[in-house]
Amino acid sequence: MQARMIIERLRPNMPLDLTAEFSSFRDADPDRLHFAAHSHAYWPDATRAAQIQLWDDAARLVDEKWSHVLGQVWPAVARAIAQHLRLPDPATLVTAVNTHEFVNRLISALPLGRAPVIVTTDSEFHSFKRQTERLAEDKLIELVIVPSEPFATVQDRIVTAVKAHAPDMVFVSQVFFNSGYALPDIDALVDAVAAPDRLVVIDGYHAFLARPVDLSRIANRAFYLAGGYKYAMAGEGICFMHCPPGFGPRPRNTGWYASFATLSGPQDRVRYATDGQRFMGATFDPSGLYRMRAALDWMAAHRLDAAAIHAHVLALQDMFLRDISARPFGLFDPARLVVPAQEMSRGNFLTFDHPDALDWQARMKAKNIVVDVRDTRLRVGFGLYHNAGDVERLLHRLREL
Repeated sequence: MQARMIIERLRPNMPLDLTAEFSSFRDADPDRLHFAAHSHAYWPDATRAAQIQLWDDAARLVDEKWSHVLGQVWPAVARAIAQHLRLPDPATLVTAVNTHEFVNRLISALPLGRAPVIVTTDSEFHSFKRQTERLAEDKLIELVIVPSEPFATVQDRIVTAVKAHAPDMVFVSQVFFNSGYALPDIDALVDAVAAPDRLVVIDGYHAFLARPVDLSRIANRAFYLAGGYKYAMAGEGICFMHCPPGFGPRPRNTGWYASFATLSGPQDRVRYATDGQRFMGATFDPSGLYRMRAALDWMAAHRLDAAAIHAHVLALQDMFLRDISARPFGLFDPARLVVPAQEMSRGNFLTFDHPDALDWQARMKAKNIVVDVRDTRLRVGFGLYHNAGDVERLLHRLREL
């Protein structure tokens, strides 16, 4: 209801128009209609200067570069992330170049001597799905997979599976990548499944800066991972994870940066940081951190948070849906939405199910429209780099197919 009120308030003037702030990406191909913000969002122009700054800092600092990266750049990024997620302490955050690193380190913190049990859903992204299914093939872990549909009762099914199997890890997406459905109450879910020594992990990649997220109540019990490739508009190579104190203190998959502050001390055992850095890896390309810092600073300068971004996207989605509701055609029919138009528990993309989804994507690509397909599901994603005119151009071009 609140989101609808925001839309109604915006509608007289239509959504924000920040397209001038994305001129480098937009001008690279002015004819392109890129509606895949859920996959790879455009970067604001402010991130280009950050990329150059990285090079200049490397030349200026040389061997002292890492003290600057880990002592100034990353803490600035962590503080901004903590503010957006309502985390009480930025020190619980750790960075990596992709979420697959985090998945492996989390799994490496599970008990030995038996196959650890993991409860998850059938709608988790490949970085988790592929790795865990491969480990399950060799019986190194036991997977309990909960169907994500019907959506209205998925949280209840997860809780039931956890009670039945007493898992070592619970791993679930806040917004499912293959549908856009958003879990309505992750606080309640964590309350129901948390237990001493159990790793509860929320994959928030499709929620971070797409929907408002408040982790303050569950920060001491749940891991939360996301990154900059999508709605944070910072590109690849920059992901992060919030690590609740006391859980997974010594992951076996570990990098030397996990004890960066203790390198000059006694080396009588494998030491770890006591905060989020215990899940740190090793040397990485820090350019993503620079871009993320610039993107988050840019958002702060424009007073943009997840609520404002989501309201902007909902207004664009509302415009798109009103048009295809009045005149449905082919795949673009509200009846084919995986998450119904009236369901407000959804992310910043629309998913249409159609047996010819792959053919539709190919035809759209020929018209320089960028969307993506997952099996029979075509995803159309909206972002800050779109305005009302872009949606009108999209609808016009789609009707030419």
